[in-house]
Amino acid sequence: MLSRNTNATALRRLMTEYKQLTANGSPDDMFTAGPISESDFFTWEALISGPKDTPFEGGVFAAKLTFPSDYPLSPFKMRFDPPLFHPNVYADGNVCISILHAPGDDPTMYESASERWSPVQSVEKVLLSVISMLAEPNLESGANIDCCKLYRDNREEYNRIVKASIREQLEL
Repeated sequence: MLSRNTNATALRRLMTEYKQLTANGSPDDMFTAGPISESDFFTWEALISGPKDTPFEGGVFAAKLTFPSDYPLSPFKMRFDPPLFHPNVYADGNVCISILHAPGDDPTMYESASERWSPVQSVEKVLLSVISMLAEPNLESGANIDCCKLYRDNREEYNRIVKASIREQLEL
């Protein structure tokens, strides 16, 4: 019974967030997000515009958001498809950002509990954080170590690779 109530709570929250996103839009039209189908409110797609004055500018990036049945008590998962070349994105496209890490204390003591997921977060806040992450990677918490190293040691080459991957995606 707890599972059914938890699932209903998650569904209500997701419907509320979707309604707010549809009514308000995103700041500067930086993203859109919503369920992939009306029959599955726990799987969303987001389209994110590359932030201005970054190598991602001009690109539009698709991401899949997968919500747990106990949302918003637990964070959702976010995966770019196709994967982005970015220090905080794993090779499979999964996003590594503090705001999507499970609530509570970090076992590695790198992040404070206030930086991690809490039920007051929302899809909108996470997507804005991801856009910020695209512009300013966190090199101390890298998901793609080679990309972190390249970003730190040869920014020009990093920018070239990102821009080339965006051109490639646009040509598909």
